Amino acid sequence: MSVLKQKTIKKNISFKGIGLHSGIDVNLTIKPAKPNTGIVFKRTDVKNNNIIIPNLFNVSSAVLCTTISNEYGVSVSTIEHLMGALYGLSIDNALIEIDSEEVPILDGSAKLFVKAINEVGFEISDAPIKVIKIEKSIELKNGNKSISIEPSKISLDIDFELKYENDLIGTQRNVIKVYESNLEDVYNSRTFCLFEDVEKLHAMGLGKGGSLDNAVVVRDNKILNNDGLRNEKEFVNHKILDCMGDLYLAGYKIIGKIICSQGGHKLTNELLRKVFSNKENFSLLEIKEKNIPHIFVNKSHLKSIA
Repeated sequence: MSVLKQKTIKKNISFKGIGLHSGIDVNLTIKPAKPNTGIVFKRTDVKNNNIIIPNLFNVSSAVLCTTISNEYGVSVSTIEHLMGALYGLSIDNALIEIDSEEVPILDGSAKLFVKAINEVGFEISDAPIKVIKIEKSIELKNGNKSISIEPSKISLDIDFELKYENDLIGTQRNVIKVYESNLEDVYNSRTFCLFEDVEKLHAMGLGKGGSLDNAVVVRDNKILNNDGLRNEKEFVNHKILDCMGDLYLAGYKIIGKIICSQGGHKLTNELLRKVFSNKENFSLLEIKEKNIPHIFVNKSHLKSIA
């Protein structure tokens, strides 16, 4: 099976759950899509103008989650875990039908999305994949937060550092190669918050659907969830999952290296906007060769279509 051909899923996959922030019950179905469709969201509870494209320029809010909206104000929020799963599994084309404003949080990670997609399998097309190759280094800073992207020969590396004053979370760092690493711990890592921040979220009208079933809650130096952590770097690994999902709003996979400290949805979106503000920062490439694993992809195997 070539990893260089566009992929979709073999058949429909349905999920039912609650929105983390809205607290609303929601049904979501991922459907196969034709080559060059990309990822498309459709709000089935809205009669007209209900298509929303997960594109970096369609991000209407990045406060604690990523929300995309179309020109008519129709939106879908908390898309990052599903988008991270689609990115990691190399799903190029899919129609996502949803009957409410927020993607269901499920267990707070991408685990159930990944499991269901792997179970139904993949449909491989004859259409070659396209990738964005970073050509110039870019760095953004906002107080103690920073994110940068720089050229890479063959991979997407994410080097993420997380710092919390809470002693249990503390400082965590992990580095993954998205096209080469085993991403199981990233997929399985859940969203998290401090116990003292729960009331703040509610005051903002957020977190209405949150519970110990879909989030890790830390109080002082204790995990309140009975099952504890799923892996020793679950906090930073979840941030990497978020980052993957937000990066997929570029529309294509990326060849580059991300270095991020204390970043989040907003900073990642700002970085993408900076990348696409100048055509010299990137190239859009189409991979022509067949059956070449990502780890062997190099410039001689790429044809620029920019």
